[in-house]
Amino acid sequence: MPAGHAEGYEEALTASMKKGGVPTALMQQILRLSEFHTYPAPGVLIGAFMVDYARELLGVTHDMKLFGVCETPKCLPDALQVIARCTTGNSRLKIVPIGKFAITLNIQTESETADAVRVYVDLEKLKKYPTIDTWYANSPAYDKHTMKNLLMDEIFRAGRHLLSSERVRVQVMKKKKWTSVTCPRCGETVPDYLIEGDHCGACGSMKYYKEIG
Repeated sequence: MPAGHAEGYEEALTASMKKGGVPTALMQQILRLSEFHTYPAPGVLIGAFMVDYARELLGVTHDMKLFGVCETPKCLPDALQVIARCTTGNSRLKIVPIGKFAITLNIQTESETADAVRVYVDLEKLKKYPTIDTWYANSPAYDKHTMKNLLMDEIFRAGRHLLSSERVRVQVMKKKKWTSVTCPRCGETVPDYLIEGDHCGACGSMKYYKEIG
């Protein structure tokens, strides 16, 4: 949580969850998730219900290794990282930035494909929750200064009821075997599969900085 606001955030968040009837186990996960994200953003709160729902549909236990795909880089990936323990660092989280508020989750398999569960925000169901609907549409009618508490309460009241799911099949993300290659331009080493022609990505299409010294 932000410095100086942690206690207030946690108290307000806990009170809102209790009012909405959020199960105790999920409450604890949401508190951890909000701390990880640094504040209880609406997207991560909805994401907590999405991951919890997907895990139930898969019938998995907390200790099972899961693999996730997130269709937006905003907020939602953190719910997968904290609750499902799919992270970019452990190579079990793939982010596909297509702008949909949806996730896909599957269990570990040795096959080339895996049967998975895709959970998404259902626009028809969203109509029953006007504050969430207004926020989700990025409407100018939503004022975060006056409506954020109302939005939080409505998210916890809605829970899974604004979500839908479908069974899908996904390509399994296999770890690539690689060798170290030295870029002739910068002299740094990278995996061979990240070489672009005769140079590394940082010397080509993926360069994101300019040397200043």
